[in-house]
Amino acid sequence: MSKKREELRRKVARGQARARGEPVTGLSPNPASNLIMANAIVRTGSILLRKAVDKRMLRNRYGKETAEAAAENQGLGSTLTALALSKMASRSTSGAIMVGSGMLAKTLYDRRQAKKARAKGDAEILERAAED
Repeated sequence: MSKKREELRRKVARGQARARGEPVTGLSPNPASNLIMANAIVRTGSILLRKAVDKRMLRNRYGKETAEAAAENQGLGSTLTALALSKMASRSTSGAIMVGSGMLAKTLYDRRQAKKARAKGDAEILERAAED
């Protein structure tokens, strides 16, 4: 641990920062309250950004009203899954690699299934056209 960090820890333990009148940065003079407020602000911003991105991604395909309704009405399961994946990815490099490779595998699987479904639909249309 660095000397400066250790010195700061000792200051906080002894309460010297307040005793000397040194200001504590933030909204409140209590550092713990400042951390709680900062955490709430960051989480709120993150939720608003996520909803905006969700709406924007869906708007091109489904229209504005449908995209807003779909983004606002996400189920508890999808919300908890996203929370669990983001926690796993943010805690370690190996977690980020696992989540990222899982997302890549899911994307490739979905694309492969879409090609198969399109090919099957094309084959059905050609068969129906050949019958007439």
